[in-house]
Amino acid sequence: MGKYILRRLLVMIPTLLFVVFIIFAILQFIPNSPGRIILGINAPQEQVELLNQQLGYYDPMPVKFVNYVLNALKGDFGESYKYSKPVFEVLMPKFPTTAKLAFLSMLVSAVIGIPVGIIAAVKKHSMADRSATVLALLLGSVPSFFLGVLMILLFSMKLHWLPSNGLGTWKNYIMPVLTLALPSAAFLSRLTRTTMLDTMGQDYIRTARAKGCKPTRVVVCHGLRNALMPVVTQLGMNFAGLLGGAMITEQVFGLPGFSTMILAAMKTKDVPVIMGSTIFISAMFMFIMLVVDLIYAVLDPRVGAQY
Repeated sequence: MGKYILRRLLVMIPTLLFVVFIIFAILQFIPNSPGRIILGINAPQEQVELLNQQLGYYDPMPVKFVNYVLNALKGDFGESYKYSKPVFEVLMPKFPTTAKLAFLSMLVSAVIGIPVGIIAAVKKHSMADRSATVLALLLGSVPSFFLGVLMILLFSMKLHWLPSNGLGTWKNYIMPVLTLALPSAAFLSRLTRTTMLDTMGQDYIRTARAKGCKPTRVVVCHGLRNALMPVVTQLGMNFAGLLGGAMITEQVFGLPGFSTMILAAMKTKDVPVIMGSTIFISAMFMFIMLVVDLIYAVLDPRVGAQY
């Protein structure tokens, strides 16, 4: 297991370098002058040019990329053009809000979607199965931002039960979490149902039933454990995606999160913040996928034996 983890970590390095290079190259085609962004629109052109030279703005792209990587290896990801602070001092205060939102959304979607999918599979073609299918199609087809607006209109403006924006108490997380979790739960329920139906038709399930195992044990211990493999993958991808992709939801509910900071950096062409956030999200995604692979080894001993 230790050798497998080490191999995966070594593979992450060139992958992360490739991602950084692609983003770095794309940003070179975006017209921006860091000196102008830092000093302001009223600064003399001579000062702007001098600062651009000091920042290496006119260096060839390969030189700028190598310098950036070398500095990043030392822990220096540059300073924000807008805030004049190290990049991660700008980003990290915003990350806990997004991480909490992503984790709670993933948890709620799993708590709702997986049991509903199991029930739909066990009671195939029943009223419960048909109801779950219709509800999943309905929630899956509604855009998350529209669902968020509907929740604000109902629970904040009409019923006055929940706050509509900001961060004050735990109530501020209820609607954003549900906005992200419900569409994801709909997809998870359909995925769980499909994998459970496939698993419940396997020979070892029929053998377990022939030996007299209780139906609950057959479903939970033999069926669900093997059916969870693709579900765990989807949960990991959902969580990783939400760390950098909850931008619209954060905007709708006025949450000062990580994604909101990335959007602000894009608007102001704050390249160091964009690069730092890209590296962080990419590293988090690869780490989460590593954790998912390790969970595979727990769910399926055959996978663990290969490590």
